[in-house]
Amino acid sequence: MSEKTIKNPQTPFPETPELNDRDILSDALSTEKYLCHSYQTAMQEASHDALYQLIFSQFRDTSKQQRSFYDLTFTHGWYVLTPTASQEIQQAVQQFEGYKQQMQ
Repeated sequence: MSEKTIKNPQTPFPETPELNDRDILSDALSTEKYLCHSYQTAMQEASHDALYQLIFSQFRDTSKQQRSFYDLTFTHGWYVLTPTASQEIQQAVQQFEGYKQQMQ
């Protein structure tokens, strides 16, 4: 398969049963993503504005940390992106435009 990918050179890591830097960073990134999702749900269900503001503050901080973990993972070449063809993007846009029209 000759798909183009967007990536940095991979930083070497020991492939042993013990946790290595890549494993730890990958786990931290997954945890932060989960926390962001959980905070987002909590914000939507907060019944009091002060509670909402507190959760929103935590969400914002967690989101920034998640982004820094992502950047670090990508910098080390441990996170690879595959670009999507513009035709596929256009198809998705048209599909959701159709959904939007159905809801109006």
